[in-house]
Amino acid sequence: MAAFQPDSFVVADVVPSPNWDERADGRRADLILLHYTGMQTGQAALERLTSADSKVSAHYVVFEDGRIVQCVPETKRAWHAGVSFWAGETDINSCSIGIEIVNPGHEFGYADFPLRQTAAVISLCKAIITRRGPISPDRVLAHSDVAPSRKQDPGEKFPWELLSDSGIGHWVRPAPANMDGVKLHPGDRSDGVARLQRMLAAYGYGVEETGQYDDTTRDVVIAFQRHFRPARVDGIADPSTQMTLRALVDTRPPPLG
Repeated sequence: MAAFQPDSFVVADVVPSPNWDERADGRRADLILLHYTGMQTGQAALERLTSADSKVSAHYVVFEDGRIVQCVPETKRAWHAGVSFWAGETDINSCSIGIEIVNPGHEFGYADFPLRQTAAVISLCKAIITRRGPISPDRVLAHSDVAPSRKQDPGEKFPWELLSDSGIGHWVRPAPANMDGVKLHPGDRSDGVARLQRMLAAYGYGVEETGQYDDTTRDVVIAFQRHFRPARVDGIADPSTQMTLRALVDTRPPPLG
């Protein structure tokens, strides 16, 4: 791709990636998907995202110092989500804008996200929503939300609450992790598991209501915990997880439009 004008004044540099195509059926981007780079350095990640051999890309890369690089115009489909699902959609690349946040990830010494970097992500998301909106708060998501069996990013250290405090994303205060009550475990089969699956699917996760706490259900619960109840990420639907999920479903914004 030839050089292009950045979509936002918050962008410091444009480093074009060849890895993009047109959004399917002229689909409008109404979802923001946050990732971590999961590589040892930000420069290595940027090189991969702009290499034709990699077949991956993102619209933006946000470095630890807050510098924002744009690689694909927002009107184009970047290749960042992979095999994914959310709220009935499987072509997440066509409906989303992808933001890669430089962090070594779980494989290379998962680090806290610096405040300057988080502030840059917030500014970027606000700019995207201003230009491309409306984007519902519950469609600002983690890569792990849409690909729970494959991905962990941006992970349990990402400060979703700070984004929510700035008007980005849907968030409720997590219920205390040490609550007493009934826990649902992998391998269980019950009406309680079916209710759990029903609520997760109602929020958008890719899980069927079978009543069986299978591997897919465990993976989805882990993804949910990483995003919304990060104090303990173990794949067990304890009372805290269930109560937090119920509060999210109950406070979900009405559909836009």
